Amino acid sequence: MGFKIGDIEVGLDEPLFVMAGPCVIESEQGCLEIAARLVQIAARTKVRTVFKASFDKANRSSISSFRGPGLEEGLRILAAVRARTGLAVMTDVHETPQAAPVGEVVDCLQVPAFLCRQTDLLSACAATGKPVNVKKGQFVSPAEMRNVVAKLHECDNQQVLLTERGTFFGYNRLVNDMTAIDEMKRLGCPVVFDATHSTQQPGGLGAASGGRREMAPLLARAAVAAGANALFLEVHPEPEKAKSDAASMLPLDWLEGLIRTCNSIFEIVHG
Repeated sequence: MGFKIGDIEVGLDEPLFVMAGPCVIESEQGCLEIAARLVQIAARTKVRTVFKASFDKANRSSISSFRGPGLEEGLRILAAVRARTGLAVMTDVHETPQAAPVGEVVDCLQVPAFLCRQTDLLSACAATGKPVNVKKGQFVSPAEMRNVVAKLHECDNQQVLLTERGTFFGYNRLVNDMTAIDEMKRLGCPVVFDATHSTQQPGGLGAASGGRREMAPLLARAAVAAGANALFLEVHPEPEKAKSDAASMLPLDWLEGLIRTCNSIFEIVHG
């Protein structure tokens, strides 16, 4: 069954779409500038885009790391992005009380990977009536996501997406099992592939996560070939200066070419 994120048709048989934006909201102006670029890229590639950015990164490696502007200011900025650009917007929800106010502003709520089993959080997100994108935990098998989907469906929300973002492989390393994409699609949900977080090296820098952004395009292409319905790509005009996930975010200049390539692969795979 299909549904919409904003005015984007989402479903197992719908066209490829992209979730893109900075890891965290650094400033209103920065978000608006990135969103304006995303609008231009979407117009040229004909691939629809959801703007994503977090108002709070509650799972940073260090207590002193930048977390974002917080709920109230973050939602104001996301609302401004939506109003100025017409893009659908999405953000993470870390705590149950955040779900209702976030649901009043955004077009899609996202449950972070570390929280994918939290029943109360899933229930609160489902209760907003908005689409919910759940990232598969790095410690969870694709088959176990059946339980996540069941929780959301039991809360009367059928608008569910699942995101593959890598699985722990020892310390400070993630790997991707591309068969997970098809396995999760068999649960009846569109599957998103998070190409940038999949290149993370969690805690690899000690007080921060490392990453290999140069591998993200390769993984994105492979995921679309494996049947992914959408791509999640964190982008920044100057990733090295980003306040979160600097090592894994893509330069914004890489995005258009990558989307064009992936959309061509998608069209071949889907006939």
